[in-house]
Amino acid sequence: MSTFKTTILSKFINSRYITLVGISLLTVAAALSINTSTTQHKPTQVQLPISNTPEVVLKALSPKEMKKTVELPPSYEYKIQKGDTLSEIFARLSIPYSTIQDIMKADLNTLQIDKLKPGNTLRFWINESDHKLNKLELEFSLAQRIDYIRQKDGSFDVKEITLPGVWHESVATGSIHGSFTASARKAGLSHSEIQEIMSLLKDKVNFNRDLKAGDFFEVVTKRKYIQNHLTGDSELQAIRIYNGKSLISAYLHSDGNFYDQNGESLQRAFLRYPYPASKHFRISSPFNPNRVHPVTGRRQPHNGVDFATPSGTPVLATGDGVVTLVTNHPYAGRYVVIKHSANYSTRYLHNSRILVKQGQHVKRGQEIALSGRTGRVTGPHIHYEFLIRGKAVNPMTAKIPLAASVPHKEKKEFELQVAQYNKLMKQALETDKNQIAIVKK
Repeated sequence: MSTFKTTILSKFINSRYITLVGISLLTVAAALSINTSTTQHKPTQVQLPISNTPEVVLKALSPKEMKKTVELPPSYEYKIQKGDTLSEIFARLSIPYSTIQDIMKADLNTLQIDKLKPGNTLRFWINESDHKLNKLELEFSLAQRIDYIRQKDGSFDVKEITLPGVWHESVATGSIHGSFTASARKAGLSHSEIQEIMSLLKDKVNFNRDLKAGDFFEVVTKRKYIQNHLTGDSELQAIRIYNGKSLISAYLHSDGNFYDQNGESLQRAFLRYPYPASKHFRISSPFNPNRVHPVTGRRQPHNGVDFATPSGTPVLATGDGVVTLVTNHPYAGRYVVIKHSANYSTRYLHNSRILVKQGQHVKRGQEIALSGRTGRVTGPHIHYEFLIRGKAVNPMTAKIPLAASVPHKEKKEFELQVAQYNKLMKQALETDKNQIAIVKK
């Protein structure tokens, strides 16, 4: 490896916390020069070989492509590939490393940039003269994106943009032939929907052992469309699995929780606090979505609750789930994200030590970290966030699963919902198996 390449690689290793989901910075290749000439009005294709990863291409938009948007068009657009890092992508555009730090600083309250994965799109608005980044757009789907816009003082403002779209109910039915996963895919269910079903009903049925050929299932989902295009956003509504003579069911109630046909909860209750019940700590900083920075005057939400704790206090998972992210962020410190279901996830920031690994299944009350003061903080504490459908809520007051069954006063409403979903599933099953139907209302 040349001296120049070695120097660049060293810089990337020093910024290892910028790594995108599942990607190692040790795969980053070194140097690249970017040709921004548009004299022929053709997209500039620049290739960078990356060790053990697919070839990636950075594309400059042509004038024709630029006209597709009303606002000032981006200078560059790039779809993230496996093996990419933010450090690498920014370096290819000659954007200073300090700009990444400024963006991550602005991103502290949402941590959206840590959700980037292959297939997402980045768009850059850059001054070609000095390579100063004026705006960065992260597109997660047709319906969701994040804009980082440079302010006059040089910092970045964050705007989360979610397009409303149109939701349609879909009914998928299918018979078991081989594995449940293969059968569900054949019926039209997505990978994420299948994983959510298996996670939700894991205590009711062993999907690898109990289901036999000839068993069948019915699933109602809501899927989001924009201009008749699927956005990738979906939500399970109802599930029925016929396992021999047994019926396994799950229905989403208006409180956001799943119950069986009798109204019994399928999700274990959450803990309200992320630390042992024998302890009690004061709230040093409450949840505040409208917090205004005293200096800048801009809205900077505090999306979690801070508990003043000594360093080394056990941090507990507040519910069963799967660890989806373990990372070390320059401002959020060492933190953990746990996905509990399609609707619920939790985050635990500023820890001194992480005790779990990405992909690990954890139980409610399990120690996942030790509290600390890593990142940008003034003292040791536990920063705890609870998210419902990706949006932070106040974990001290939110209606999270704490009960074992549908409340008595809501039982009638729940029974009507069950009857409606059962009717939809029965109609779809009688029409044809192994198909998916869109129900437009």
